[in-house]
Amino acid sequence: MQIRNIIICASLTAALTQVSCKKFLDQQPKTALTQDQAFAKLDNIKPLISGLYTNWRNVRKDRGGFMFELGSDEAQQGAYQVMTDPDQAALDKYDGYMVPRNNALTGQWQNRWPIVVAAAQAVYALQNNKEDEATRTELLGEASFIRAGVNFELTQYWGKIPISDPARLDQLGTKRQPLDQVYAYIINDLETAVKYLPETQSDKSHVTKYAALALLGKVYMSAPDDAKVRNFQKAADTLNLIIQSGKYKLLTNYADLWDAAHPNSTESLYEYQFNNTYPDNNQTQWQMGSRALANLPSVGANCYFGGYDLMVPTMYCYSDKSASGLWEAGDLRKAQSVRYDFTYKGITPTLSTGFGGDELDPHVKKYEDPRTDGVMSFWYSGKNIFYIRYADVLLMYAECLNELGKTNDAVNLINSTVRARAFGGTIPAGLSWDPAMSQDAFRTNIMDERMRELCFEGWRRSDLIRTGNFVNLVKARNKWTRQSGTIQAFNQLYPIPLTETLQNPDIPASDQNPGY
Repeated sequence: MQIRNIIICASLTAALTQVSCKKFLDQQPKTALTQDQAFAKLDNIKPLISGLYTNWRNVRKDRGGFMFELGSDEAQQGAYQVMTDPDQAALDKYDGYMVPRNNALTGQWQNRWPIVVAAAQAVYALQNNKEDEATRTELLGEASFIRAGVNFELTQYWGKIPISDPARLDQLGTKRQPLDQVYAYIINDLETAVKYLPETQSDKSHVTKYAALALLGKVYMSAPDDAKVRNFQKAADTLNLIIQSGKYKLLTNYADLWDAAHPNSTESLYEYQFNNTYPDNNQTQWQMGSRALANLPSVGANCYFGGYDLMVPTMYCYSDKSASGLWEAGDLRKAQSVRYDFTYKGITPTLSTGFGGDELDPHVKKYEDPRTDGVMSFWYSGKNIFYIRYADVLLMYAECLNELGKTNDAVNLINSTVRARAFGGTIPAGLSWDPAMSQDAFRTNIMDERMRELCFEGWRRSDLIRTGNFVNLVKARNKWTRQSGTIQAFNQLYPIPLTETLQNPDIPASDQNPGY
């Protein structure tokens, strides 16, 4: 459904009474007074906010949750996936199927807009609500954060996007807005979230002030030039508030981050909450694991690291530095991030004919859920998925320091925190970063360090684009991109879906992203 119809259907009256979109469109238009009356009760708005969290979480489930990690220098599709779905394959190939009619991209566009529109409705209602001030403002902070987070994602992928604001619907319509206006809304929403969200939440599915600060810092670092808000000093000041709060620290053992028994740790600013019971499972392992392990008849099914090869590491991401890859000798993160050994209960699986032939090449390990092993299908995988964690805050802050001419401070910060933890507390001789390294050398090193620390956690595409490394590194390191040889600079943005340009008169085909 295009944005215009989503906005029309997103009245609180419809949400509260569970009226379908079709039925709502068949009804006579409701007056503003009717909606004001409905929004007057915070008890009516609370379920809407809860639903926002669920829907926001659910875009990170299953196949769709990892679509935008493909096509990078870090992750790509398994061969069988590329062979069987040309629309999806285009996310790595950047070929003739990377077009407005691409169904894989259309689905991701459509999944996000109902969240944005509902969050905007909640923000509008809460701004005008006169009930309990403390409850009202906290709900306003939550709705503002979610609208900002999804809008940031949408604009990172598609550039100019519509702004959903019921107070300005007549003025804005559903047309794409200039980036400076889009980012002004994102920053304003995050500033609202910082102002009103609590520092802690007993319900870990709800965001805090510090998650909002972390995202605001990321926005200041990642905004394109046309947005006119990129500012490393503001990013540093924002991120430093998290560091100085003393509320977060790195776990001593990197492996504990991926242990389902250690959710919501001192390193987690926010993570999506899942479990092994439908509908709260995330199906992540169904997509991440190896097809060769999906069914071993001799030992039974339900090997917890089986799956269907949707997203696998690039050769650069799984190889050692000695083989022109990423990993340094002794880095403990390697074994927790990438699976190399597929032996299961003493049996080494073999490749089956008719698939892609890479099913026993290294696979993503971070999302494996051993709780399913031998008990239930790995479709029921349900480990939490990180949104932002403290290691990312430290890495971003160090990057800001470097851009502000404080390279020595940036190096010392990374050596004493993220890199020290990576080697068990003590960095081996020769592997500490030199405090005298140049600003450009730090820029190169921090990109590799971010991949080592954060691989497969959803930020790599953004990192590549904001640092100007998108085309050169993806073309060099992603197997399918290199083979097709068709990636261009305009591929930094995805095409606006054909369904949108056909059905939304505010976004005609002439307003398509350049190159498509």
